[in-house]
Amino acid sequence: MDRNTILGFALIIAILVGYEFITRPGEEQLRQMKHRQDSLTMAAADSLKMVRAAQKDHLPVLPAQASADSSFADSLSRLRFGLFAPAAQGEKKIVTLENELVKVSLSTRGGKVRSVELKNFKTFDKHPLVLFDGDTNVFNLQFPARDNNVINTDSLYFIPLPGNPAGKGSAITMRLQAGEGHYIDYIYTLDPGSYMLGFTIKISGMNEVIAPNSSYIGMGWKTHLPRQEQSVKAERAVSSLYYRYSDGEVDYLSETKDEKKNIPTKIKWIAFKQQYFTSVLIADNEFDKPTSVESVTDHTTEKYVKTFSAELTLPYNHKAEEVFPMKFYFGPNHYQSLKAYGLSLEKQIPMGWGIFGWVNKYFIIWVFNFLNAFHLNYGLIIFILTIVVRLILLPLTYSSYRSMAKMKVLKPEVDEINARHKGGDPMKMQQEMMKLYRRAGVNPLGGCIPGLLQMPILIAMFRFFPASIELRQQGFLWAHDLSTYDSVWDFGYVPFINGIYGDHVSLFTILMTISTILYTKANSQQFSASGPNAQMTKWMMYIMPLVFLGFLNNYAAALSYYYFLSNVMAFGQQYLFRLMIDEKAIHKKIQENKNRPQSAKKSRFQQKLEEMAKSRGYKLPK
Repeated sequence: MDRNTILGFALIIAILVGYEFITRPGEEQLRQMKHRQDSLTMAAADSLKMVRAAQKDHLPVLPAQASADSSFADSLSRLRFGLFAPAAQGEKKIVTLENELVKVSLSTRGGKVRSVELKNFKTFDKHPLVLFDGDTNVFNLQFPARDNNVINTDSLYFIPLPGNPAGKGSAITMRLQAGEGHYIDYIYTLDPGSYMLGFTIKISGMNEVIAPNSSYIGMGWKTHLPRQEQSVKAERAVSSLYYRYSDGEVDYLSETKDEKKNIPTKIKWIAFKQQYFTSVLIADNEFDKPTSVESVTDHTTEKYVKTFSAELTLPYNHKAEEVFPMKFYFGPNHYQSLKAYGLSLEKQIPMGWGIFGWVNKYFIIWVFNFLNAFHLNYGLIIFILTIVVRLILLPLTYSSYRSMAKMKVLKPEVDEINARHKGGDPMKMQQEMMKLYRRAGVNPLGGCIPGLLQMPILIAMFRFFPASIELRQQGFLWAHDLSTYDSVWDFGYVPFINGIYGDHVSLFTILMTISTILYTKANSQQFSASGPNAQMTKWMMYIMPLVFLGFLNNYAAALSYYYFLSNVMAFGQQYLFRLMIDEKAIHKKIQENKNRPQSAKKSRFQQKLEEMAKSRGYKLPK
């Protein structure tokens, strides 16, 4: 071959490649083709409906007319689905895989998971717990074919391969045929004692069917999640779509509003998470980019919690055979079980951020699981857990009480300073008080700091109890389910009241509120506040329990029960502290401190206060 021949061949190849690149359909053209094909399909369906209606009404249908209608429908089907036209007609059948934990129903239409039942759980009204069912779950592959058709597998019929009778095997293959040697397999496997459903997509000979300029296959998943719990409002508040990035970070959509997000990077898994159960699709490798996710809430119905959807991407390299190994997790949101998979699935469970999450993960869960191993009633477990927490906090509580006792002894002198500077300069009054505290050796923040150090545990409990599936449908005393509110009176719809308080009365929340008010009153009598804002502070201490009454009325009964127990035990601790602490001895010690020579060293708080006073031109007392 001389140089001219080589150049000629190169030019021909360049023209062919350029022509293929220039004439390939864009996204808008693909949408238009899909719309045109859908219109043709609807026309064919209308034609078939006319034939069937005529048959139903016993009207004569000429053989030539029926043959023409059938031929027309077949032509439209071939035009719409190309090589997949034979799969456009079929019979919807259900085949199942099950073990002792789950029952998975597969549909021949779309070859998808049609429903999942968790055998060891029930809904709040004692029906079988089904994560999704029927056409509320949509799962499909989408790709352009060489004949310019856009194929959507959800509307096509798969064939269950022989040798896998319904419900009698741990594996089954659903095949979508596109002619001899061209097919797509969905391979499902379910092992005994597992919530994991193996799912592998095997594509064979499709390099001759799929458009050569397509470098990926789209995969869509959309599910309407049915209500499982007594309070659909509480269930919606913690249901969200979660996903994990390649670097291991887990993110999620808003739990309180509708949201749609485009994820420009690869992801490892995507989860449709409810309050106590989740459906997760996990890639053995990773899903390609991009991914689109969306969460929508229909507030006009209580049948469904939310609707989640995801558009995923599978890389396609036009090989004779390509395999995409994945798996589904259909099961409970149990922290230790999810963590055991090593995929960060446990991050779907809201344990709290920062120090609150650490308290839950490394202390509360460990103690709870240790007590749970003795198979005690969960009400008793919470009681023991409360005792353990109060014992751990005992040194801080004692320190706080002792600091407050010192402040009580100094109260007459503090009141005297307040009276002397009433209507005067508040900065001078504050300086004189700080001087009194320093001479007496009293830290005015000594009663507050221990209380602040207790806050991480209190807030951690606020996250822990509503997220603990162990408490679900576990009764104690009058509460039939510690994971939801313990209603003793359902009073129905009352304008304005329902929006603030709810439509029921939770007894544990009432007890918690009463005990909090009594505890506040006892402290205010024992250690009354001083200063210009004392009255406002006092009223706020009484108002806050009433605010939490409306807030916690719809929360887990276990949380209100824990706070009630904690308040009762706090009363007991205070009674013991009063017996142990001698206020006369404290007063004597303070007087001795006041008479001692004072150190020139000042606290950082006092130094800051004096710097502020100097900047405003005040003369500080010696």
